[in-house]
Amino acid sequence: MSLFQDLYRILSNNALTESCFDMVISCPDIAQAAEAGQFIQIRCSEKILRRPISFCEINKENNTVRIVYEVRGEGTEWLSKRYPGEKIDILGPLGKGFKIVEGKYNPLIIGGGIGSPPLLEAAKLFNNKVDSLLGFKSAKNSILIDDFRRYSKNVYITTDDGSLGFKGLTVDYLEEIIEKNKYDLIFSCGPVPMLKAVANIAEKHVIDCFVSMEERMGCGVGACLVCACEIKSDGVNKYRHVCKDGPVFNASEVVW
Repeated sequence: MSLFQDLYRILSNNALTESCFDMVISCPDIAQAAEAGQFIQIRCSEKILRRPISFCEINKENNTVRIVYEVRGEGTEWLSKRYPGEKIDILGPLGKGFKIVEGKYNPLIIGGGIGSPPLLEAAKLFNNKVDSLLGFKSAKNSILIDDFRRYSKNVYITTDDGSLGFKGLTVDYLEEIIEKNKYDLIFSCGPVPMLKAVANIAEKHVIDCFVSMEERMGCGVGACLVCACEIKSDGVNKYRHVCKDGPVFNASEVVW
């Protein structure tokens, strides 16, 4: 795997909601090597560790990557205040991403909140032959809906308060659309409780399911042992690194 680290120029950094930002970065070497589901580590300050952020889109023609991130602390707040023309220190691409599974022809993308952006590039793998199910707290917190519509056959929306689409959680609506559309593959990213519920429903309906896990990361290359995830392998539980062995795992192998 090719890995690059350099100062890369910000092309845009725009607010999507009160706490969510959309950044495009010019980084030719990373863009050419990147795959859906992978991520970068951004140095936001000398005082704190790099912040891992997944690719939202990868444009190999323009040599750019797009990230969509939520302000959650000092690092991402610093990032939200960067301007076009500034350069930021990035390490990447990192991790193992989403892959097309041979013999699967009716896929479903499931994103929860800020877990939706990493799935946009994954949706593009299926040439508009994918459905997307996106869940948000409310209409004002919703993001990237039009982007997913460009690459999906159907886009289903849920909100906790019912202000947009189905009222409830993604998993509350999932059984209904599975019965209707008979999916054979699921890619998902979002809060762990959602991923666990998605994994259980997928197992019930005998659907191959792959999830992108989130853990706190230090180095991003598997050296610091911070981002451990328990995995079942050959009948034995083992720990794997989300940054190196993931972030995408087969949901049936994750010890929830």
